[in-house]
Amino acid sequence: MIEWFKDWFDSDEYLNVYRSRNEEDAKKLVELIINNVELQPDDNILDLACGTGRHSILLAEKGFNVTAVDLSKNLLSIARRAADESHVKVNYIHADLRQFSIGARFKLVINLFTSIGYFEADEENFKIIKTAYNQLNNSGYFVLDFFNRRFIEKNLVPESINNFSDETIIQRRQIAEDRVKKQIIIEKNGARKEYYESVRMFGKDELLNAISYAGFRIDRYFGDYTVNIFDL
Repeated sequence: MIEWFKDWFDSDEYLNVYRSRNEEDAKKLVELIINNVELQPDDNILDLACGTGRHSILLAEKGFNVTAVDLSKNLLSIARRAADESHVKVNYIHADLRQFSIGARFKLVINLFTSIGYFEADEENFKIIKTAYNQLNNSGYFVLDFFNRRFIEKNLVPESINNFSDETIIQRRQIAEDRVKKQIIIEKNGARKEYYESVRMFGKDELLNAISYAGFRIDRYFGDYTVNIFDL
């Protein structure tokens, strides 16, 4: 279960569990980034942990040169297909972000939708922040999107059950050892599959300190995609 994400993100069931993912949130986040980062047409952007390409495609549609990286071959195949359907060009790369390096340098590097914290050791988690730092040009920006630990602690739903026409999805959640952990049970046609998620819960100061330690200067941070102030 240590590297749960390898099996889970490459499974056919992953997107079914997150079928309610809000595309409007992706648009809001992209607009937030564009409105707060000094970008020029044709600037190079790197999307670390791009998933199905929701953000990379939106950025490519706005004329930026986008490179996007993910560990899941399944999600990358979906992203490539979606980019083709949207008639945009995105350079999708299969790689582990902890070892990823490319010769190009970027004006903007993004890591969105809580895409760090998967690893057991913080040293491994923070390698992704250092990867972002190493891939930026001298005037570049890094944008990190991560959940609010205190909000999760106050609002965690221990169990949810969703029944669909052909399957039942059960999600059991708990907080333990500074991590939010989830057991995902999928029952379909008499068969049962189980997957797991385990994400490190960083507090605001802990995360900002790690970003600064990597070499960044903190410019600003927000509480949500509509530019509200961060509130514990």
